[in-house]
Amino acid sequence: MKKIVVATKNQGKLKEIKEILKDVELLSLKDLNLDVDVDEDKDTFEGNSKKKAEEISKITNMPTIADDSGLCIEAFNDWPGVYTARFLGENAKQEDRNKAILSKMKDLKGEQRKAKFVCVVTYYENGKFISARGEVKGKIALEPRGNNGFGYDPIFELEDGKTFAELSDNEKNSISHRKRAIEKLQTLL
Repeated sequence: MKKIVVATKNQGKLKEIKEILKDVELLSLKDLNLDVDVDEDKDTFEGNSKKKAEEISKITNMPTIADDSGLCIEAFNDWPGVYTARFLGENAKQEDRNKAILSKMKDLKGEQRKAKFVCVVTYYENGKFISARGEVKGKIALEPRGNNGFGYDPIFELEDGKTFAELSDNEKNSISHRKRAIEKLQTLL
């Protein structure tokens, strides 16, 4: 069975990827006793995803899968985009990021609140990249709702009116941007 490194410390992300890619053995950075942070300094999800996959592959001498994802708000030209996790600085709390977005959007209504979650997953081996993109469309809710999930889940509202944080893990994982990207990657592999 082929072994592939998943360039993440996030066990939830690893679990989600393992549920889809069942015919390979996936190893996390933790499994390999690696404590590596790749600087996400590219200006696209694709750029950051490729950079992480290549750098981790070179460290481990193994094929690697990496992803980059974020929230894109249409009214703000897809901001915060690649800066989703750090637009308020590296040490900001998620609750503060959610509040900042809600405050910035307080006067926007209906279609003006359109947003999407984007994920790009990249496979890297021997100098070759294969990337796939997944998206989930929705809008920014008027206020946080739900107790499940993490990150922007309480303020990201799907077309059915529920936020990601109001869904069970199984419901969210069945439609997530990461799942869509990984499934596309799987068909390309």
